Amino acid sequence: MKILIVTQYFWPESFMINDVVKALINQGHTVVVATGKPNYPEGKIFTGYRASGVQRELFGRQALLVRIPTWPRKHGGARNLILNYLVFVLAGVFCLPWALRGLKFDAILVYAPSPLTQTIPAIVLKWIKRAPLALWVQDLWPESLEATGFIRNKKALKLVGYMVYWIYKGCDVLLAQSKAFIAPLNEYANRSKIRYQPNSYPEQSVGEQVEAPLELLQLLESKFCIVFAGNLGQVQALDTVVETAVQLKEHKDISIVLVGSGSRSEWLVKQKQEKGLSNLELPGRFPMQAMSSIFSRAGALLVSLEDDPIFALTIPSKIQAYLAAGKPVLASLNGEGARVVLEAGAGLASPAGDSAGLAANILKLKALPEATRLEMGRHGKAYFLAYFETESQAKHLVETLSAMGPGKSGITTT
Repeated sequence: MKILIVTQYFWPESFMINDVVKALINQGHTVVVATGKPNYPEGKIFTGYRASGVQRELFGRQALLVRIPTWPRKHGGARNLILNYLVFVLAGVFCLPWALRGLKFDAILVYAPSPLTQTIPAIVLKWIKRAPLALWVQDLWPESLEATGFIRNKKALKLVGYMVYWIYKGCDVLLAQSKAFIAPLNEYANRSKIRYQPNSYPEQSVGEQVEAPLELLQLLESKFCIVFAGNLGQVQALDTVVETAVQLKEHKDISIVLVGSGSRSEWLVKQKQEKGLSNLELPGRFPMQAMSSIFSRAGALLVSLEDDPIFALTIPSKIQAYLAAGKPVLASLNGEGARVVLEAGAGLASPAGDSAGLAANILKLKALPEATRLEMGRHGKAYFLAYFETESQAKHLVETLSAMGPGKSGITTT
C-alpha cells in the first residue's frame, strides 16, 4: 500500500508511531509522513531543524518525511500550547497540499495523541487525494481536556464536542487504542466505523540497544528498584508516587527511580529535597535505545495515572513496553491498564491515587521468591507477543486500511 501518515509528533521525538512506520516499511509498504518540527517534550526545536518553512528528509532511507512550520511548545502554558496546536493545523491545511503534490495514496492515517485538531489537515488531504481516512485515537476529546484541567468551562467543552463530532464525521474509520474507548467514541460517531487497534511496541534487537549511564546501572543492580519511565507530567499521579516513597523511607534497600522529564520535573526535585527522599531517584531522560538496559535491571516497572474516569479507559503506551521487557509490572491506576496487567498475570495492581496500596504492593512483590517474579515477567512477555507486538499489529493495521478501499468512504475515483 501507499500510506500517508499525518502526525504532529514523529522521530526524533519518541512516539510509538515511529516503530509502526518502520514495521510498515519492513513489510513492503510505501510510507510518507507529514509531521511538524521536533520539539517534544522540552519545547525547543531540535538541533538541525528550524521552526519556519517546509523541510524534507528520509526516515530509514525509505520513508519521506515532510515537515511543516511549527510553533514550539517552549516552556508550556496555555498560550504556547494553543499556538502549537493552531499553527500545525494552519500550516497543514496551507502547506501540505502543495508539499505533497503529485503523490497518490491508497489510505491516509492520522496518529492522534492530543491534539485531535491535527486531524483537520488530513481531512482536507482526504478530499484532495481522494483517499480514505483513518484516525487512530489516542486521547478522548473533550473528556481528556476536562480531566487535565486544560479546559474547565462547560460551554467551551461543549464547543469542543461539536468540533470532535465534525472531525469524526470527516473520517472513514476510527481506530480505538483501547476497547474501553469504543463506547465514548460511539457518542460522537457511528459504531460501524469504529475498530479496535491497540498500541504496540517492537521487540528490540541487540543492535538497536545502547547502555544507560554506568552510575544508573550500578544503582539498579545494588537495590530493589521500582522504575517509572516516561513523561513526568500532570496526569501521571506523581503525588501518589512521592507519597509512596515517603512511606517506604525506612526500607533502605528499595528505591523508586523516575526515568524521564516533564512539566513536574522541578516539582519532583523540590519534593525530594524537602522530604529527604534518598529513595527517590531522578536520573533524567534517556533515549529509547537505553531503556532495555534499564528495564532489565529493574526489580519492577511502574505505571501510574490520576484517579479520573477518563484515564480508566486508556491503556498507557508504557504498559506495552513494560510487558515486552519481561519484568513484573506495578500498576497504580484504574480500568483498562490495570485489567491488562492482571489479565496477563504480569504483576500487581492498586487503585489510582492509593499510595498505601502501591507501597504495600511494592513490599509484597519484593518479598516474593525470585522465581515467582521471573514467572510474572514471562507471562507479561507472552501476553505482549500475543496482543501488542508491532510487526503483527502493523499487519492488522494494514488489513483495516485496505478494507476501507476507494469508494467505501463516500469518495469516488475516476
